[in-house]
Amino acid sequence: MPGQPVSKPTPNELEILRVLWERGPSTVREVHEALSAAREIGYTTVLKIMQIMTAKGMVRRNEESRAHIYQACQPAEKTKQQLVSDLLHRAFAGSASQLMMHALAGKKTPEREIEEIRRMLDEYEEVKKS
Repeated sequence: MPGQPVSKPTPNELEILRVLWERGPSTVREVHEALSAAREIGYTTVLKIMQIMTAKGMVRRNEESRAHIYQACQPAEKTKQQLVSDLLHRAFAGSASQLMMHALAGKKTPEREIEEIRRMLDEYEEVKKS
């Protein structure tokens, strides 16, 4: 399928995807600047990773201008959904409740997030009933 990544993104690839989802289509220099704000990373490292991501089908490159513009092939939500689905099946044998319990046990979850989870569960139940 065109536009479908052939593999799950590595941590570095996911970091680059987050920049592209947040900023939209960007040059390597723009992505490098965004990543450099949080940690030290070389420009050529970012370029190489983005070239690999292009070959994998995770990003596409527009070569019309001198500075190539990269953009994510899939929206953030679709990629996140694929990653969570993979984790759910590999680590939790398909048990969403086990995944949720481990996610909540891993850190102190703010009350507003717990309320949001409750709201989403209520919505899920309503949709399931209809």
